[in-house]
Amino acid sequence: MLHVDNLRITLPTRRGRAEAVRGLDFALARGETLGLIGESGCGKSLTALALMGLLPEGAQASGSIRWGGQELLGQPDAQLCRLRGNRIAMVFQEPMTALNPVHAIGRQVAEPLRLHQGLTARQARAEAVALLERVGIAQAEQRFDAYPHQFSGGQRQRITIAMALACGPDLLIADEPTTALDVTLQRQILDLISALVAERGMALILVSHDLGVIAQTVQRTLVMYGGTVVESGPTRTVFGAQAHPYTRGLFAARPRLGAARGTHLPTIAGTVPELADLPAGCPFAGRCALTIDACRTALPPTVALGPGHTARCIRLDGHAA
Repeated sequence: MLHVDNLRITLPTRRGRAEAVRGLDFALARGETLGLIGESGCGKSLTALALMGLLPEGAQASGSIRWGGQELLGQPDAQLCRLRGNRIAMVFQEPMTALNPVHAIGRQVAEPLRLHQGLTARQARAEAVALLERVGIAQAEQRFDAYPHQFSGGQRQRITIAMALACGPDLLIADEPTTALDVTLQRQILDLISALVAERGMALILVSHDLGVIAQTVQRTLVMYGGTVVESGPTRTVFGAQAHPYTRGLFAARPRLGAARGTHLPTIAGTVPELADLPAGCPFAGRCALTIDACRTALPPTVALGPGHTARCIRLDGHAA
């Protein structure tokens, strides 16, 4: 259904153009679920925006994004608008900015139904009310004409999910859908997304910093650093093997139940480099304790470690340089 090949995204900086996503490859079939994890600035959200044709001004993308055999990169915006909110939909990271504050929430949920499915105002209203009820908005009929500021953060996130699901998309992209929500609301939102994906047979791309969320929600995981996938595979395999040094660093930094009070969490040495300062080779070179000169000269090849499980590192056990 979705095929991404050698996706590269450059952004303008004060020091010239810099690559924010470097040679990303993955495929997703209907009903499959995929997670993207990594530190802020690794390219997760840019990848999601590229799939929607919503890259920020000045960004340039190359490579290929094929949807059902149709190339999306380079398509005019009018063509992409036929897909956005219809066959491909996105739940954005911050619901208060995703919702228009000057329009009632019911109108915003109903809009894609009128635009893409040609429903009348009455039909769209009825369908929008049903969607709002499905995502857990109480008294949806009465609150149809309420505005975003009249809802809590969790309710606003549910409304953005209703908007994304309005036309029954084939692919749902959820970019940090539980940011700033408490643990109870987080679990409710994730359970809702998982139930709707299973119910409707959609594919799901979930972007998250939370390793626990990824472990419980998706079948496959891409670990990203410096715009590159450094490890990928079935979620259980990636989380169990932690083959790449960066993956191990992420897991080591997790808080652990039962740890003594005042225990310091392990950290990854150094800081994420500026895009213009990424090394020509492995993007993790320099922060990694295993770095050797060869790590800095060329991007490591992808090494197959098992069924569907790969990593980019020349210092892997059994594959050391």
